[in-house]
Order: sequence, then C-alpha cells, then structure tokens
Amino acid sequence: MELRLHDTLTREKRTFVPLDPNNVRMYVCGPTVYDFAHIGNARPVIVFDVLFRLLRHLYGAAHVKYVRNITDVDDKINDRAARDFPGLPLNEAIRKVTEQTGKQFHADVDALGALRPSVEPRATEHIAEMREIIERLVAGGFAYVAEDHVLFSPQAMNAANAGLPRYGALSNRSLDEMVAGARVDVAPYKKGNTDFVLWKPSKPGEPSWPSPAGITVEGRPGWHVECSAMAWKHLGEHFDIHGGGIDLVFPHHENELAQTCCAFHQQRMANYWMHNGFLQVESEKMSKSLGNFITIRELLADWPGEVLRLNMLKTHYRSPIDWTMKSLEESAKTLDDWYRVAADVEPGRPAASVVEPLLDDLNTSLAIAALHSLRGSDVPALAGSLRLLGFLSESAAQWEGRKQQASGIDTKEVERLISERTAARSRKDFKESDRIRDLLAAMGVAIKDSKDGTTWEVAR
Repeated sequence: MELRLHDTLTREKRTFVPLDPNNVRMYVCGPTVYDFAHIGNARPVIVFDVLFRLLRHLYGAAHVKYVRNITDVDDKINDRAARDFPGLPLNEAIRKVTEQTGKQFHADVDALGALRPSVEPRATEHIAEMREIIERLVAGGFAYVAEDHVLFSPQAMNAANAGLPRYGALSNRSLDEMVAGARVDVAPYKKGNTDFVLWKPSKPGEPSWPSPAGITVEGRPGWHVECSAMAWKHLGEHFDIHGGGIDLVFPHHENELAQTCCAFHQQRMANYWMHNGFLQVESEKMSKSLGNFITIRELLADWPGEVLRLNMLKTHYRSPIDWTMKSLEESAKTLDDWYRVAADVEPGRPAASVVEPLLDDLNTSLAIAALHSLRGSDVPALAGSLRLLGFLSESAAQWEGRKQQASGIDTKEVERLISERTAARSRKDFKESDRIRDLLAAMGVAIKDSKDGTTWEVAR
C-alpha cells in the first residue's frame, strides 16, 4: 500500500512520490522561543514526529531529512528580554531569553517522545540566505525598497504570469479577501494593501544586521522570509513536505511559498503542504483570558509525556481536537495496560493493521484502534507497533516507578499495608482488610487481587 497525504494546496489526498527516495525532505515550522510552549504547540510536534517516524520506516532512517526551525529574532522575544533583564543590553538579554526558552522547549518535546529533527536551524544563523532571497526578489521585480524597508508585492507576483503559483492559492483566497480578513499594516510607503515586509530597519538597541538592496541603515528580517531562507539552505529550492499548524496557512505559509517560488522561479516550494487542526480545551478556545491556557510543562507535572502523546493521536491530525481531563484519564489507563502487557516484550515488526491506517494520511485514530485488537492476539507486533508510534520508551518497572514517584507515594509503606491486608484476609478479618483497602485508596493506590496475589498501581 502506498503513502497518501492530504495536500492543502490542491485540497486533495495524493499519493506521496518523493523527489528523491534516497533523500526525502520535510520542513516544519518550529517555535518562537520567548516563553513555555503551550499544549497547542505540541500538536504539530507530535503529528510531524509520527510522519518523520513513518517516513524513516518506509525509506530508511538515513534517507529522511527533517528540518524544524527555531525563530530567535522577534518582537515578542525583544519584549520578554527587556522585561526579564532590564539591567542588560537588549542583545545580551535576548540571548539569555532564547537560550533559556530553547532549552525548555527541548526538554518538553523530548518528554513527549518526539525525535530530534535532523537539523534544527536558528533564524539568526541564516541572515546571509535571507539577504540573498531578498536581493533576488528585488532584482526580479517582486519586491521594492521604500523608506529603508523591503516589501514583497503579491500584485507583482500575480501579474508576472511566469509559471508561478497564484498568490492566495494555498489559503484559497483572493487578494481582496486577504485584505478584508487580515490585520493589514497601514503604512504610507506601501504600494499595495497586501504588500508585506521582507526587511525593516531596527530600532535602537534591537538586533540588527547590514541591510540588503542598497539600504544604508542596519535592519532585521521579517518573519516570513526566515523560513524561506532556512528551508532553502537545508532542503533546497524545492522539497517534498512542508508542515505546520492550520493557523500558519495564512499569512505565514502563503508568504513563504510566494517568496521562495518568485526568488527561484519555481512552480512549487513543497510538493505537499500539510496542516494540523486547531486544539480546544474542554470545548472552549484556549486563551489566557478564559483561564484555560495550559503549557506543556504544566501538564508534564501531572502526566507522563506519553499520555499527552496518546491523547493527541487519538484524533486525526486534520480534525479539531478537544483536550479534556476525561480523555487524559482514559489515555493514562490505556498506556498503563500497554506497558504491563508489552513494554518488556521483544518487539516484532509493526503490524500491517497499524501501518496501513498511517499510510492513509496519518490516520492515527484507526491505527490506535488496531493496537487494541493486537493486545490479545500478537503482543510482539503490539510492542513493535507502539515503538513505531513513539511509545514504550522505558520498561514496565520504570513506568510504574515514575508514576509512583510523581504521585509522592511511599512504596515501602504501601507494601507494608498490603502485607498486613493479606494477613487479615488469611485470618478472615474482612473488616480490617476493607479498612486497609480504603486507606490505600485514600493514598491514591489501587489494588487488584488475583490467584497469584495482590498487585497495586497508582490510581488515576
């Protein structure tokens, strides 16, 4: 069975044919490092990690290149740096903020079971490539200089009619719709309402570099050109897959596609554009004003990362997801069972019943349903399939021990109470047995009696 992926640009599910099966290339927009990542940020991390794992399974780990960038120059970073380190020069404060939040991001996504990308470029290390793209766009008539800014003109792109895609094709909007549906910066130097900034002058103290296109004052790049530059540097002018959240389709990915195609005279930037759906919390849009804004770090304080991962993958990546406590509890119970059954089993090949749904546009919800059916029929295949999806990263004992540690339960005390309860049951003192069971339950311990004795686990 062949891999089929839904392409946002063509709005259809298409058979995946890599440009070079020995060098399959994927770019995914990564974090802007100014604060802890929230649970919505975790969705593309997990979704495209599954795709990365699947591509490695199909083509071999040595033949897949995954690039996920880090944006380390941004107004939000500047604001955070000035707030947190008011006594430092801004550039030094910015470096502290981006280093600290970058480490936080890596720790969080590592806990989610995500593989590190093949390359993780930082925007500030690719200024030369940004300048080169901007110079090409100005020379080609797609961009212009005005008051020390360089701006891209979508009208010029659409008027060129030189085998280029139509600006607006990715988001399926006309230029008029884009003006009506977006917060457009009003500036007297702009020739058109939809023109967007490729380069702008830096304010005093802000990060700055020598400007392109003959501008004499130093400046810094616009957001969109950063990803065009990093994708070009590490994957080339034309590559296989570009991914990200659905919120990035317009304007970010629309503008990326436009810049790259016009700079390099390409019909396509990526052959497949993939976007994951929105995330809500308890049926409401996540926002700080509603008090339901949740960071990955906050959730990891209460749940193992693999629980968050499974909870995310139970919903197809293109569908909206409702993040609920009930669903988290169900995911935790499922993982507890999988760890008990399969964590210490020698893994077999991933089952076809799991791989085939993944080949159908990453249908993880069907793949997870197939995992449940494997539990009683082929445990080695269950173990291998779970590992393909990024689960079972530790032994059953480690999983249980970490849960106990996180819950603050005194293991020795639990074992002592269970021993006393066993003795009470032996002498048919069921009142004492029930008292100890209730005491254990109050401690957050669930017990299970069987013919082989009594086992326990942290209650969910």
